Amino acid sequence: MMKVFTASRFPIVLLFILHWSFGCYGQGADSIAAPMEKAEQIALYSTIQSFVGKWWNGSDLYPDPCGWTPIQGVSCDLFNGLWYVTSLNIGPVHDNSLNCAEKVEFSPHLFALKHLKSLSFSNCFVSLNHLISIPTDKWEALAENLESLEFRFNPGLVGQIPAAFGGLKRLQSLVMIENGLNSEIPSNLGSLLNLKRLVLSQNRLTGKIPDSLGGLSELLILDLSRNLLSGPLPYTFGGLVSLLKLDLSSNLLEGIIQGEIGNLKNLTLLDLSHNKFSGGLTESLQEMSSLEELVLSNNPLGGDLVRFNWQNLKGLMVLDLSNMNLTGGIPESISELKGLRFLGLNDNNLAGEIQPRIGDLANISAIYLNGNNLTGELKFSEWFYGKMGRRFGAWNNANLCYPVELMSTGHVPNGVKPCQQEATTLHENIIIDLDENSKLGNGNWNHDSHSTVSLAISSFASNGLCYIFLVEIFMMVLVLDFSLS
Repeated sequence: MMKVFTASRFPIVLLFILHWSFGCYGQGADSIAAPMEKAEQIALYSTIQSFVGKWWNGSDLYPDPCGWTPIQGVSCDLFNGLWYVTSLNIGPVHDNSLNCAEKVEFSPHLFALKHLKSLSFSNCFVSLNHLISIPTDKWEALAENLESLEFRFNPGLVGQIPAAFGGLKRLQSLVMIENGLNSEIPSNLGSLLNLKRLVLSQNRLTGKIPDSLGGLSELLILDLSRNLLSGPLPYTFGGLVSLLKLDLSSNLLEGIIQGEIGNLKNLTLLDLSHNKFSGGLTESLQEMSSLEELVLSNNPLGGDLVRFNWQNLKGLMVLDLSNMNLTGGIPESISELKGLRFLGLNDNNLAGEIQPRIGDLANISAIYLNGNNLTGELKFSEWFYGKMGRRFGAWNNANLCYPVELMSTGHVPNGVKPCQQEATTLHENIIIDLDENSKLGNGNWNHDSHSTVSLAISSFASNGLCYIFLVEIFMMVLVLDFSLS
């Protein structure tokens, strides 16, 4: 006969289940914690100790680094039933991170961690009294698995980028930001065909950009900014067809911007500012319809903006063309960029009037037109000046002015003068007529009489139009009297 499970039996059954589950968890934890290969564990401890300091004793502090005593910055995975290190992050990135000692060194045990997929060093090599270079060899030991390699904010890390990095065939991300590296860029980095991100910014890298980098067709981000790179922009960059962001700013690059750059149809950011590029804007730029930020400022490019079809760049949000020796006027087609937020055309040689339609851009938050030769009357609304404030820059344009009536609103463009009335007044016109009429006689018009009449006319004219008729009669009488005499 089937027994009925009653509520009174439930606590006993529950206790039995809990006791059984704890027993199984304990056995499972022991079995999972145990199988880390001994050589892998020793290599991990020795590697960390070389960066953190001799005081660090991994076997005491973290007897099970992939199990119940995990190390911050260390991740593991199982391969054939054994634990191996797959990620190692050295430096104060998170709380309880592995902080580097003042005198750090690269341990050869690092290259024994052959299952590493990700390796990073952040704020680790910071002492300028203990400079250190990246090992130039042994990197081939990590080539089978390493996908991400990063060195960030290490001013004490000097020397060269190892050419051996070109052998890390699985590498998808190589990031080396704000270090002290002072070599050329190895050309064999162009063989990293799986690379998605190459960032070598804020070092002291020199020499030319290798043409080989143009073969990285899978690359999404290329940032070589803030270095000492020189020479031309490689024409091979037209092959970076997947590229989303290209930043080569703040270098010593020169020459023309090749038309091949127009092949980068997916590019959203192009920053070539603070270089020495010349030869004008290449027309292929107007084919890059995906651009959201175009920054070419502080280059002696020269050229005229009017011939450029700016309306093709419909997604543009930032357009910075300041200090580029640009000439001509401000094209009205810029007002077709409905998503534009920043417009920088300052410190050029632009002339002509400013199209008021630019002020109708719905998303605009900053416009800088200062330091040009712009002329005429600004025709933006009081609301526009109130919205923009000092983010509308039009100063240092000697022949630019704003309507006088704006003075009463308190919203006027900074550094711009109010427009004046017509300089030629009616009484000045009469004086000019007098000079002409004086030539009709014998040329003996008395100078004192001329001065007296001029003063009288000025006095009469200043009192309004009601005196004009009397002045004209007075003049006719004097001329007639002079002729008869």
